[in-house]
Amino acid sequence: MPGSWMADTSEEEEHPTVPLGINEMTIPRIALVMSVVTLSALLVMSSIIGWSVYTFLNDFEDSLDSGDPAVLQVDGRWGWEAHLLFDTCTPLAEAWEMPENLSGQDDVFFYPGELSCDWSHQGTGDHAVIVLYNRADNNVDLMLSLDSTSVAFSESGESTLLISGFQSNSTFFAPIDLLEDVDEETILLNASHVTVMDAVVSLEINIIRDSNQEPVHSDEGESMQVHYRVWDADNETLLDEGDLPVNAGDDSRYIDGFGWSALGLDIGQDRGLLSPGTSHITLLPPAIAYGASEEHFLQDSWLRFELEITSLTAL
Repeated sequence: MPGSWMADTSEEEEHPTVPLGINEMTIPRIALVMSVVTLSALLVMSSIIGWSVYTFLNDFEDSLDSGDPAVLQVDGRWGWEAHLLFDTCTPLAEAWEMPENLSGQDDVFFYPGELSCDWSHQGTGDHAVIVLYNRADNNVDLMLSLDSTSVAFSESGESTLLISGFQSNSTFFAPIDLLEDVDEETILLNASHVTVMDAVVSLEINIIRDSNQEPVHSDEGESMQVHYRVWDADNETLLDEGDLPVNAGDDSRYIDGFGWSALGLDIGQDRGLLSPGTSHITLLPPAIAYGASEEHFLQDSWLRFELEITSLTAL
């Protein structure tokens, strides 16, 4: 007799054909797999959200700390300082005296106070370099501002420039451009903390027209040939002299201060074919000289460079 002996129904009725992929265990298995996937996704999302909250709270705490005036100060001073790269700086308003021995200072700062520096320019389009140091133990956000329309920051093209996340114990180079051919003008740079309004460090810049004007100004990134001499700034020992190619500004082949010292050199229309161009002297604290070179014999030395441009690569 066809059919199962256990029932009086046909084989097809007792054991109906099961569509492919569907049986009594399929739904529980799918539910189990989906539960595992959902749980895994929730765990991943929880981890991501937890990490996001953690980093947010840390950043928030850091921002609160960076806005605390006590945290921003080092030995009673705001934790950053500024100078013009040219060796023309003196104490601002004669409020302090320049140390007789620069490398022998037992202080966190390179200079005992704020500075006044001279810039002998070569006309509209000439450049100078402001150097800032964050000597504090925490990062800071600074707004740089110039109180003149004659000068602008090269990076922004404006009289203001934001330094966001200025790292502890680091250096920032801020080249500036002369927009107007002024005979003489004194301007003020203010480096202000973005949230603590009275946290301001100033730099006075006296702009003076040079009597010897050269029409072609070296721009950041341009290649040139320079003749250089370098002395130990404390004992005036001549350390080296020679000729080198250099890119004005950031040139990774040399110490930081050497490439930036080349910016602001000017030359004639012949670009050095007939005669060399201008020269100037810069003063380099250890941070932009050999300060990062462990066991270098000049690691703690202040260096005085004289650079003369002998040729400028044609664009």
